[in-house]
Amino acid sequence: MQSNITQYLSNPQYYFQVNSQYVRNKLKVILFPFLHRGHWTRITEPVGGRLSYKPPIQDINAPDLYIPLMAFGTYVVIAGYALGILGRFTPEALTLQFTKGLLGWFLQVILIRVLLYTLGSGEAPLLDIVAYAGYGFAGTSLAMLVGIFWSMSYYFILPWFSICAGVFLVKTMKRVLLGAPRSYERHPSRNHYFLLFLGAVQFPMLFWLGNISG
Repeated sequence: MQSNITQYLSNPQYYFQVNSQYVRNKLKVILFPFLHRGHWTRITEPVGGRLSYKPPIQDINAPDLYIPLMAFGTYVVIAGYALGILGRFTPEALTLQFTKGLLGWFLQVILIRVLLYTLGSGEAPLLDIVAYAGYGFAGTSLAMLVGIFWSMSYYFILPWFSICAGVFLVKTMKRVLLGAPRSYERHPSRNHYFLLFLGAVQFPMLFWLGNISG
């Protein structure tokens, strides 16, 4: 099916077709994927004789860039606030945290990209991957915010959101991006381990991102 999907993704505006209801529901799926009772596949519709994915505002499983960008911005703001409370705020320290966030996002994109090529699904649009890789900032930001007011809670909340980020990515890569390609069906055991690795990586990644440098 993927070869028949229209190339609408060349238009970045697709990823910003959201509303408040979508944002609320999407955050629930990201932060509490165990409670998501619906399917994980994306909805298609015929457009001009070909299949096209519905935009985020019409499909909770569609990727968007609004939430990742807002979550990343929130992550930087909270990091700056935490640096101020710790008495370590400087423009250089905030820049370092900003750079670390971008680096973490970039590493997630590379990891997912390599994973998809390994599993035989290298046609996934780059902006899809960028979106999925950035959703982890939502849980990280929330854990950092709570940790500012109750430091011990950070070490309980962040592991939870790391698990949730891993579950979300595993289900997304398996059901949304991968679908059911033949290469995935030929090597189910190998691909299962690759997906588990992607989920497990969220623990060190989110802890690294949540560590305030300065």
